[in-house]
Amino acid sequence: MPITKQSAKKILRETGAKRVSDSAAMEFADILNKYAYSIANKAAKLASHAKRTTVKKEDVELAS
Repeated sequence: MPITKQSAKKILRETGAKRVSDSAAMEFADILNKYAYSIANKAAKLASHAKRTTVKKEDVELAS
């Protein structure tokens, strides 16, 4: 489930932004999605290397 523009706006507002432009929210969402997919990919590779099909918490921690 990718991070949406609205979710990105919410995160930015919760951290102190009073107003957030659509373009800023889209850019933030794109960056977060790329980062999330990168971590997920690394975590899956770690699980595979350990000869597991299940990605565990430790895999995500190591990947990040």
